Amino acid sequence: MERTRVIIADDEALIRMDLREMLTNLGYLVVGEVADGRSAVNQARELRPDVVVMDIKMPDMDGIEAAKVLTEERLAPTVLLSAYGQRELVDRAREAGVVAYLVKPYREEELAPAIEVALARFREFQTLQKQVDDLQAALETRKLVDRAKGILMDKQGLSEAR
Repeated sequence: MERTRVIIADDEALIRMDLREMLTNLGYLVVGEVADGRSAVNQARELRPDVVVMDIKMPDMDGIEAAKVLTEERLAPTVLLSAYGQRELVDRAREAGVVAYLVKPYREEELAPAIEVALARFREFQTLQKQVDDLQAALETRKLVDRAKGILMDKQGLSEAR
């Protein structure tokens, strides 16, 4: 079975090291580590991980802004880790498309459920997005067929069959 590929983003090297150890112990494969949100986005674009686990408070681009980009580009689900649980941050995270939010200090046994739920929600989102895309394509095709039919009926002097 293929291991779930993870990118870790936290501006504190010690936290990244601890997180890498926890994730490895849980059977995940850490494919990248970065110290800011912009690097997390760039690395996700390059490595296409299954999930990104990141802190909120980081330099350059915070975790919530990075999560928003990851969600908009459909790169990977985000599990946010934060020492802060204020309503304003949680609301921003929800609006950005974050699928899991853990408040520090978290325990190793809390990480796997958060990651697995994030992966499941992301897969559901991808399935729904594909259905929407397929329906939009079908609608556009239908519009073209109706337009062509109308043109043909006008040229041939035909009327709609009743």
